[in-house]
Formats: sequence, structure tokens, C-alpha cells
Amino acid sequence: MVDHGAILIDADQIARDVVEPGTPAWSKIVEHFGSGVLMPDKSINRPALGAIVFDDPAKLALLNEITHPEVMRRIADRLEELSASNEIVVVDVPLLAEVGASDMFDVIVVVAASPDVQRDRLLRLRGMQDEHANARIASQAEHEERAALADVLISNDGAIDDLIAQVDALWKRLEADRGGRTHHSE
Repeated sequence: MVDHGAILIDADQIARDVVEPGTPAWSKIVEHFGSGVLMPDKSINRPALGAIVFDDPAKLALLNEITHPEVMRRIADRLEELSASNEIVVVDVPLLAEVGASDMFDVIVVVAASPDVQRDRLLRLRGMQDEHANARIASQAEHEERAALADVLISNDGAIDDLIAQVDALWKRLEADRGGRTHHSE
């Protein structure tokens, strides 16, 4: 959508920003998970932290309690800044179903892939081991739960050209419906 001219608010980038060294969330992460989750420059070693939390639902819940409120506050602040514009704003929130803040958005677009495709991509593209990929998928909301949030459901099981065609069609719809509204995506 950004290629079409949408303004992007990236929850993953915001999540990285809220855990920069010295921030309150960074301090809480070090306090609860130890200095073993730090890189030499004191930034969070995301793969190391991920290996801890994605194998333990209680630890994942704790990490989410530390980071999610600040991430969502920053998203809300940015949306407020953009509210007077007539631009289409896409908020990329991969864990929207888990955060439970879907009422913040006018239109929810869920881009979904089957668990088998997700697992294949984690193994092939991110180099994860099978047990870590399975734990990562298991920690996320079920496909049906994510789809239930959707005003628009886009399938990402196929070729990239299929995905692009679905996004292009959605963009045309959003532009036609714009009328000053802001649109968001998971």
C-alpha cells in the first residue's frame, strides 16, 4: 500500500523503538529476562529474547505486558497527528488479534497465510529451526480468530503476483471510499 502512496505506521518498528537502551521497557526487559538478551551495544538481542518467550507462554505474556501498551499508545498518538489529513494511513500491526485494539481502526485488513505456509517461510526465509517456528506460530492467534477481525481478508498462500493483485484491488476500493477516512491493516 505504501507503493500506492499510503502513509505507513509500522508497529514492529515502534516495538523496536520502545525497547531502545535506556527506555523504561528496555529496563524492564533486562530486569525480567536478564542481561543475556542484550547485544554488546546493549540493544535487545531479538532472536535471543524470542527464543526465551516463544517457548514459554507466561514469559511471552510478560513481554507483551511490557511492550504492547507503549506501542499502542505511540500508534494512537501518530494517528491523532494524521487525523486531519485526507491520506490513507496503513497501520501494520502483525499481532492485532493478540493486542485486542481493533476498535482503533476504521478498516481491518488481515493478510493471512496457512500455518504450513507460515512454517515454510520461517524455516526457509528466516532460517529458524522447526521447533522454534512451531512455537512462534503457536504463540499467535489462530487463523480463524484473525480472519474474524477482518473487514477484508487477503490470502498470502500463493505467489507474490496474487498478493499484489489483491492489494491493488483493495487500494482502488480504499481510494474510492476515502472521503477523509483513515484506513488500517494488520
